[in-house]
Amino acid sequence: MIKRAGLILSLLWLVLGLSAQSTIRTGAERLDDYLPTLRGKSVAVCGNQTSMVGERHLVDTLLAYNVKIVKIFCPEHGFRGNAEAGAHIASSVDVKTGIPIVSLYGKNKKPTPEQLKDVDIILFDLQDVGCRFYTYISTLHYVMEAAAESHVKVIVLDRPNPNGYFVDGPVLKPAFKSFVGMHPVPVVYGMTIGEYALMINGEGWLANKAQCNLEVVTLEGYTHQTRYHLPVAPSPNLSTDEAIYLYPSLCLFEGTNVSVGRGTNMPFLVYGAPQMRDGDCHFTPKPISGVSENPPHNGKVCTGFYLKDIATANIAIGNTFNLEYLLKAYLLFEDKSHFFLGNTFFDKLAGNDQLRMQVTNGKSEEEIRATWQEDLAQFMTIREKYLLYP
Repeated sequence: MIKRAGLILSLLWLVLGLSAQSTIRTGAERLDDYLPTLRGKSVAVCGNQTSMVGERHLVDTLLAYNVKIVKIFCPEHGFRGNAEAGAHIASSVDVKTGIPIVSLYGKNKKPTPEQLKDVDIILFDLQDVGCRFYTYISTLHYVMEAAAESHVKVIVLDRPNPNGYFVDGPVLKPAFKSFVGMHPVPVVYGMTIGEYALMINGEGWLANKAQCNLEVVTLEGYTHQTRYHLPVAPSPNLSTDEAIYLYPSLCLFEGTNVSVGRGTNMPFLVYGAPQMRDGDCHFTPKPISGVSENPPHNGKVCTGFYLKDIATANIAIGNTFNLEYLLKAYLLFEDKSHFFLGNTFFDKLAGNDQLRMQVTNGKSEEEIRATWQEDLAQFMTIREKYLLYP
């Protein structure tokens, strides 16, 4: 009965959500608000396949308005979004337009002064999913920092956050700063990427507390309770609303020997491993070109749990950073000494080493959650200063 009610609510969410979505105008669609600023300027676009103005790519739209685009900066997954997480992204040329593409992933995460010497304005337009370890906000940081140092203006074209309606998870400790977590924010921070840019500037998080010349082109028709279906997948393995709903809770498995379904048709809809003793499904990861070239447990049968139905039933009701899946997987994992990877990646994703130790010490979800509430409350006070939407 409860599951049926959840499905009914989710169908209602779908109808109402699509209706609300039709009234939202993204920053990129508000051309009148930023085209005048671009006139006569040399522009760099930091974007990817999500940088759309209706049915047309932002770059193609700007060229049609005779905007001078001198280069494209692209983040993890590449300009056309066809590279798996962590894959090397090479600089190249956009085949369609002939505009040089500069990769901001790998060794060159931050634009160099040389790369910015012919740039007046950076137009930043990436679809975020609202999680600290999703690297587009790290790219945002480095773009803002480089722009501040080279006296280049940054215009962020804001987009809705599909996980923007809640805030949850441990706040990152400074000692665990990395490209998958650069700022003292919780796992889920409940802000659009435009609001997040204002926070980076306002809290003095850029190197030497530099201030970026920043402008945010805001959304129309959006609130933080708006459920938003992403019209374009932000990365190859986040292709459904359910996967994006589950992503905050499942991504921690990337620091363990548990698969999240990379190399299957269910990425971020399942979790499992050859060493798990129990589950309600089985899956076998295999290479998928452009999505998962060498997935964890390649060719091995994994026992685990299928979560799509749970996500579908609950997506309209709310969301949390859910530790149930992590704790259950650890309980069912046969050789617990090999549950966590033999590196520090889990701690980087968690933003601390405390969570790993809490899991191994058998702490309950309630006990673990209690330990991050004070930091979370402090972050909520900071967050409030930068919210642009009700």
